[in-house]
Amino acid sequence: MLNLKTGKYEFKEPLYLESGRILSSYELVYETYGELNEDKSNVIVVCHALTGSHHAAGRYDGDSKNGWWDALIGHEKGVDTSKYFVVCVSILGSCYGSTSPLSIDESIGKEYRLNFPVLTISDVVKAQINLFKKLGIQKAHAVIGGSLGGMQALCFAIEFPEFAKKTIILASTYQSKPWAIAFNKIAIEAIRRDPEFKNGQYDESFIKQNGLNGLAYGRMAGHISFLSPSSMDDKFGRNYVETDGLYELFGRFQVDRYMEYNGFNFPKRFDPLSYLYIAKMMNIFDCTRHYDTLESALKHVKSQITLISFSGDMLFPPECMSEIHDAFCKMGRGAQSEYIEIKSDYGHDAFLVEIDKFDIYVKRALER
Repeated sequence: MLNLKTGKYEFKEPLYLESGRILSSYELVYETYGELNEDKSNVIVVCHALTGSHHAAGRYDGDSKNGWWDALIGHEKGVDTSKYFVVCVSILGSCYGSTSPLSIDESIGKEYRLNFPVLTISDVVKAQINLFKKLGIQKAHAVIGGSLGGMQALCFAIEFPEFAKKTIILASTYQSKPWAIAFNKIAIEAIRRDPEFKNGQYDESFIKQNGLNGLAYGRMAGHISFLSPSSMDDKFGRNYVETDGLYELFGRFQVDRYMEYNGFNFPKRFDPLSYLYIAKMMNIFDCTRHYDTLESALKHVKSQITLISFSGDMLFPPECMSEIHDAFCKMGRGAQSEYIEIKSDYGHDAFLVEIDKFDIYVKRALER
């Protein structure tokens, strides 16, 4: 019933970016699930987070892992693929097949590397709209996203208000706050100052095989922000690695081993330049940048908004989401917005892990 299909579209026309720069051509990789109905009214766009990809559900042949939101997307799941046609696109800048810093700049015949333009959330959303038009999709039943994906969903609602009937945003914000920017700063500096980064001119195959310490350290910092003190207590406690001696200088707690495993394996599957560009994209996100206030930005929104936060989220705390709802209420449009705070001690990644706590709200929002 999942009917997973992967595609790629190559655009020969230019994409004019918010920065004033232009991508003369670009490619987007996407994945679809379910069947498009006759009047094309059952489309759901799913937007991925920082290190996500177009592979949101199902499993490829020979792969050991399902897509990153597999527990939510599928037959009779929160996003039911027996009813809906789901589309997920790898955003520009990501390293999973869409145009990125490692793509060829056709004007010079070389990879962009650090000459790749800085992208905004608005840019990646506009590129997706262009893709949907090519696929014959003019409107969506809903746009759904968490974290960076939630930023995209909000941008769809503000900048393309006729596109979707419903917008569902999880564990996100209308602008990146200093706390989140500070965590990204650790990763950015660690990558830039790693000698193997070579000012962006590293050997891609070498990094995939050997990793990059700077990106590993940055990912460790990121993992702290993705979890919470309570979830770390539950997951690891003060348990020590069985093979390590307590009085060995570099003996490890279980949480040490977890950080090492996730940190040092990450650069072998995610490109450091992509990480830099997407972290920058998150840092500069502010849906009010071209408006006087949050209310003046949200006044363009026509879709029904569902905002889902998680009480233990330290990266984007609940108030980052509730203030969007409060803004709708301030405008006298509270009925257009629903705010739900999920009781969770897991941390930011609850939107990826604790599906059973919120899938009912996603399903209700889609069917209401």
